[in-house]
Amino acid sequence: MSSATSAADNTRPGSAKGDAQPARLNPDWLKSRLRGNTLVPLLVAGAAAVALIAALLMWAGGPEYRVLFSNLADADGGRIIAELDKRNVPYQLGEGGQLIMVPGESVHVLRLQLAEQGLPQGGNVGLELMDNQAFGISQFNEQVHFQRGLEGELARSIKSLGPVSEARVHLALAKPTVFVREREPAKASVVLSLHPGRTLGEGQVAAITHLVASSVPDLAADNVTVVNQSGTLLSSTGGTPNDLDSAQLTYTQEVERTYQQRIENILFPLFGTHNVRIQVAAQIDFARREETSERYGPNQAPNEAAVRSLQQSSSYSGADEVARGIPGALTNTPPDQEPAPASDADTGTAGGAEQADQRQASARNDNVINYEVDRNITHIQHQRGQIDRLSVAVVVNYRDSQDEEGEPLRAPLSDAELEQVTRLVRQAMGFSADRGDELEVVNSPFSIDYSPVELQQANWWTSPDALALAAAFGRYLLVALLALALYLLIIRPLMRRHLAQPDAVAPQVEPPFAAGAAAAAAAAAGPAGAMEWDDDPAGDGPTESAIQRKRRRITSNYEQTIKEVRDAAREDPRLMAIVIRNWMNNND
Repeated sequence: MSSATSAADNTRPGSAKGDAQPARLNPDWLKSRLRGNTLVPLLVAGAAAVALIAALLMWAGGPEYRVLFSNLADADGGRIIAELDKRNVPYQLGEGGQLIMVPGESVHVLRLQLAEQGLPQGGNVGLELMDNQAFGISQFNEQVHFQRGLEGELARSIKSLGPVSEARVHLALAKPTVFVREREPAKASVVLSLHPGRTLGEGQVAAITHLVASSVPDLAADNVTVVNQSGTLLSSTGGTPNDLDSAQLTYTQEVERTYQQRIENILFPLFGTHNVRIQVAAQIDFARREETSERYGPNQAPNEAAVRSLQQSSSYSGADEVARGIPGALTNTPPDQEPAPASDADTGTAGGAEQADQRQASARNDNVINYEVDRNITHIQHQRGQIDRLSVAVVVNYRDSQDEEGEPLRAPLSDAELEQVTRLVRQAMGFSADRGDELEVVNSPFSIDYSPVELQQANWWTSPDALALAAAFGRYLLVALLALALYLLIIRPLMRRHLAQPDAVAPQVEPPFAAGAAAAAAAAAGPAGAMEWDDDPAGDGPTESAIQRKRRRITSNYEQTIKEVRDAAREDPRLMAIVIRNWMNNND
């Protein structure tokens, strides 16, 4: 304990035993001391590297954000964000707040949950206006709310179409009246905002027109006007002709495509997909025709004709009664009468002619027979879209072959092969000479050399799932490469420098108190130790007066050094603590 105390007293300035005074404090000593200590930069660099790697790992393992809703109005965006905050769902905004992105695994769930709450509303209010009406509302206000709700519901329905981004509907409802002359039909106007690069076909415009017309009472499709965001009129004035032309064109293209596929299915296995070119032109009859014909056949034989009606009439006039019974002389004589006498000519009497005139009588029979007439009535309604004529052109490429030397050669098809192709195409297209169909098959070399390799299916690594997995793996690989670069370029050089510092033999700046202790020891050693402070020019050795002068000078320097050390400790206590800790480590 005493030895430690004496050592401390010898090194402590101002002690009773320490005759020597410490050397003056070097101002650059603290800075040089920190530069010489390689542990502090190593710790700082390690902490920075760990923080950077942790941030990169958080970035790599973070959720992948996908679009929840886009092209949102400000009101809808605020409602959706408030709902996401309630659910503690992270989100990102884009495109000036019109785009909301959430983690990809929760996109579909959030859409269903928000749709249940009626979000987004699209800036249109529907029939929910009728739910909370004030008591005693007037009939006019109720009618206005109903019209607004109907317009909002129609706008929502139209907005659900793919190409439509926004929609507004204006209705002019028909006013009920008992006077027919004062009745006005309902009218409607639809304003559409389409997504960039999207268009509406004539069929889609007609569908919107009929949707609005079917939802409003007393509204005809001709009274619905559809306009896009550029001010272009999409609905036609008549409606029917343009729609019919579009339907005709679509039907014609479908018929031609069907016949082309039939021919391709037969020729592609024989010649390959790149060696056959087929074009089909169909002439379609879209006329609407109805035909009614009535035909009467020739009269038939009486015994074969059907009797429609039969009318018979008989009449008799005369003095005598009509003859009855079995034909014959006796039968024609009335009962209780003599047999008929001989004629007057036979009797020769003058009264015979007179009696003959009295016995003259007349009989008349009329028969009217009406026969059925052979009548044929035919009513034919011709179907629209019948094929009037087909024209098919087929071009077949030369067949690839080799010559005698094995060189590639293109050879034309033989006549038998061309005839076989013609027969196959005729069967595939349903060739009809009565209809006026035409077929032309040509064998000619193609100017473009197509590869015989068939089209392959998409590879597995081009699927969206594989691309997403590769992106995630790439992020982690990037983090690993950055971590390796930090270790090789910063951490490892600092570690080598820190580990190699104790082995290096380099002069170090001694602490001022150590220098003071060495000076005190030299002064206590006697004249030999005081030789270093000798400033006698004669060189005869130190004198008493010279040693005293040196001691006074050291004492003044020591006081000045103590003052500087105190000022430095007061200005930066942490730095002085680091210095003292290094001294303690060196003493150990």
